[in-house]
Amino acid sequence: MSGAVSLALGALGGAIAVALGAFGAHALKAKLPVETLSVFQTGVQYQMMHSLALIAVGLWIERQPDLNLLGYAAAAFLFGIVCFSGSLYALALGGPRWLGPVTPLGGTLFIVGWLLLAAAALSQQSA
Repeated sequence: MSGAVSLALGALGGAIAVALGAFGAHALKAKLPVETLSVFQTGVQYQMMHSLALIAVGLWIERQPDLNLLGYAAAAFLFGIVCFSGSLYALALGGPRWLGPVTPLGGTLFIVGWLLLAAAALSQQSA
């Protein structure tokens, strides 16, 4: 993934997270039980955190475009957002229960993304 794409997706993900957070706080607050609203808000929080991570990775890629681990980390964050946050949104809004196992897959992708960033940083130390 290029730096520009990572930056754009991170910015878009951040904007969507803000919109969904406002939607949850205003439109869903009166319609969902507190526990279910908490699930939705967890999706928003993780989406925002990893959208910011995508922006940071995009900036790093712009400085070092040949460091392939960064593109893999960005992809892991992006697909982690889709799987983790997306499944939480769907479940909170009454989506099918089979989406439940998708959430930990997204969490695993987040962990992989962070580990890839660590590996990229350490590879710079030895270079």
